[in-house]
Amino acid sequence: MLTAKEVAIHVTKALDEKKGMDIKLLKIDKVSSLADYFLICTGTSNTHVKTLCDYAEYAMEQLGEPMLGREGHRGNSWELLDYGSVVVHVFTDEARAFYNLERLWADAEQIDLSNILLPD
Repeated sequence: MLTAKEVAIHVTKALDEKKGMDIKLLKIDKVSSLADYFLICTGTSNTHVKTLCDYAEYAMEQLGEPMLGREGHRGNSWELLDYGSVVVHVFTDEARAFYNLERLWADAEQIDLSNILLPD
């Protein structure tokens, strides 16, 4: 069983491998009991959002990490993957701007991903 941080890092890498954009990792454990981390990512289209989520789910299955649930909204403009301690949100640009989770969770610590993400 992976730690919350390990889950967050592995999902971040999976999203990055499939060209997820503007990936942000928020450590929310001090401001909420919902999870330890929120991982937020943008896909370029509804199809890309689905591809990102499918690949993240596949990558975590390969590591033996069970997903607790997956929810979607309006034809893949937004999907959520629930790993318990890590909740992954993948949006289209429009949906991300609408929900604005970074503003909603502004008190959370933003984790530096520069040593995890592939260079452009």
